[in-house]
Amino acid sequence: MAMSKPIRFIFTAGLLLAVSNLQAAGEHPMGFFVTSKGIGNGADLGGLEGGDAHCQKLAEAAGSKGRTWRAYLSTQSTDGKTRGKSARDRIGPGPWYNARGELIASDLDQLHISPNLFKRTALDENGNLVKGRGDKPNEHDILTGTKNDGTAYFPWEEGDHTCSNWTSSADGQGSAQVGHHDRHGGGNLSWNSAHGSRGCSQKNLNGTGGAGFLYCFAAD
Repeated sequence: MAMSKPIRFIFTAGLLLAVSNLQAAGEHPMGFFVTSKGIGNGADLGGLEGGDAHCQKLAEAAGSKGRTWRAYLSTQSTDGKTRGKSARDRIGPGPWYNARGELIASDLDQLHISPNLFKRTALDENGNLVKGRGDKPNEHDILTGTKNDGTAYFPWEEGDHTCSNWTSSADGQGSAQVGHHDRHGGGNLSWNSAHGSRGCSQKNLNGTGGAGFLYCFAAD
C-alpha cells in the first residue's frame, strides 16, 4: 500500500500578512475610517444628518453591520451666545480600530492628544490608503469644522468654520476647517484642525488639497 505524501503548506510573507490582517480585523471590528469619496457638493453635506448618513452608507456597503456611524463634524451656534455641537461629543467613547484592525485610539483623550493616526493607518472603509501629500491629486484635507481638542468654535471666535453648518457650497460665505489625515503639509501636523479651506465649493475644497472627505467613527 503506497504511503500518502505529507501535504506541505507554503506561506509567503504577503499571505501571512494578509492572514494576520484578517485575524486582527475579525478581533476588532472597524470603528473608524476616512470616506473613500465625498458627497460631491462641496461642503454642503445636508447638515450633520447628511454627513452621518454618508458615513453610515459607506460603512454598511463595506460590510459593517449593526453599528451607528457618525461623521466627525462640529457645528457653530446661530444665536451668537451658545456653543455649537462638538465633534468629540458625537462619536462615542471608543476604542476605535481601522478596517485592518489597527487601534486608532482607545478613548477620546488619546484620540485628541496622541492618536495612532497617520497616512498608513487613516484608511478608508475598504482598508485602502487615502491620497496625501506627494500623491496626485493630494486629498489629505478632511472636513471637520473643529478645534484641535475636538470642540466647536465659540460664537465670539471670528469666522464661519463650518460652511453654514455644512449646508453651503457657495464661496465667499465662510470656509471649512479641515485636518490632514497624513499629518503633513504646511508645517501643521494636526489631523483634525490644520487650516481653513479657501471656500465652500467643491472647486475650492479641491484647491486646498481636499475632496470633501470625512472622518467616520462608530459611536456605539
